Amino acid sequence: MNGLALIRQSYPLAFCGMSAVLGAIVGSFLGVVAERVPPMVMEEEHDKNLLFPASHCPVCQHSLRPWENVPLISWLALRGRCSQCQAAIPLRLFLLELLCALFYGFTAGWGADLLSLASLWLLMAFLLPLALIDAEHQLLPDCLTQPLLWAGLVCHALDHQLPLSDALYGAVAGYLSLWLLYWAFRLATGREGLGYGDFKLLAALGAWCGWQALPAIVLVAALLGISGYFIFNRQTHSAIAFGPALAFAGIAIYLAQFFL
Repeated sequence: MNGLALIRQSYPLAFCGMSAVLGAIVGSFLGVVAERVPPMVMEEEHDKNLLFPASHCPVCQHSLRPWENVPLISWLALRGRCSQCQAAIPLRLFLLELLCALFYGFTAGWGADLLSLASLWLLMAFLLPLALIDAEHQLLPDCLTQPLLWAGLVCHALDHQLPLSDALYGAVAGYLSLWLLYWAFRLATGREGLGYGDFKLLAALGAWCGWQALPAIVLVAALLGISGYFIFNRQTHSAIAFGPALAFAGIAIYLAQFFL
């Protein structure tokens, strides 16, 4: 950490550039997480995990060569197409790598210390795949929400940005608040308005941001969810995923608390 801190102080632009490269690499891995976790959780694919098989084209099964798997550059060089069958490579994978690169690069000079910066990057690395998975599958896997909660508690135990008691109360209050809202809505209407994954995600955000931030997170997420409904779902009247709104609200409030 001391060496990185010295590089950050002496060569801030170089540190931001290194951080952006790291962000692109992380974004590439998060794309794999978003693609592979849902079928693993829903037990549709028993022979796959996050590491095996190696990255390949889902259409022709062509295994990607090293130069075809370089974050950002490979997508541009291949023009968004598989080199063998010319099937389209999803644009969202490129945008995810770009978003992570920009986020890591721009925030590299913000944090008061490297541990705070690493905490921010870790939170972002969990929230991005959760938002993508919930938007596509309406699923917030326990294998991501539960480690996110524990990571928040551990980060505050080590960094002391937030009293650990506030983080613990935030986790409990985050879960119970949406759980009570869920049952109130169900008893009143006979329908389910939220999923259990939403409770766990808000509990994790409570662990990261503290119980004091929960009203702001819920308010921002509710406004985003309502806006998303009228923009994307008004005509179809289909259910909307609340996870992406919670994820965006959580990272926004965390940034406001500790980095602005």
